[in-house]
Amino acid sequence: MPFTDPLRSAIRDVVDFPKPGIVFKDITPILADPELFRLAITRLCATADGHKIDKVVGIDARGFIFAAAVADRLGAGFVPVRKKGKLPWKTRQVAYSLEYGESVVELHEDAVAPGETVLLVDDLLATGGTAAAALELLDALGAKVAGVAFLIELAFLGGRDALGDRQIESILCFDEPAQCGK
Repeated sequence: MPFTDPLRSAIRDVVDFPKPGIVFKDITPILADPELFRLAITRLCATADGHKIDKVVGIDARGFIFAAAVADRLGAGFVPVRKKGKLPWKTRQVAYSLEYGESVVELHEDAVAPGETVLLVDDLLATGGTAAAALELLDALGAKVAGVAFLIELAFLGGRDALGDRQIESILCFDEPAQCGK
């Protein structure tokens, strides 16, 4: 009998959301189940791979859910990467392209000290634009990026290519699992 991953089984596909032709991977069933949420956090924490992490950086908005819990579990600080205009203090920002336009993400100038070891966490790796922008911000602050962790990777969209030579871990991979983890 083949192994069925409980996290994969809990993800709900929502067709034509947020626009026609998109199959949205809904993670809310994982968030609603304490055992599944705990399992997701445990697996994301394991991506730190023995590194002493100073800060866990989460990407707006669902990445906050996972990154904050990972930070707590690892005994690290939590740092939000937010959409433009959402942070209250001095920021650095990076613009990046989306499939349907452009966006900007920001990080507080003092969010990470030079040389601090960080783990970047988000819920989903698709085309990689948002994560690449977050990494650009972290590099500009002098952070040492130990790894980048995602709950879900849509490998067929090639998001890993946008992230350069980084340690990338995905808990769940959809469509072309042979590409995940490499």
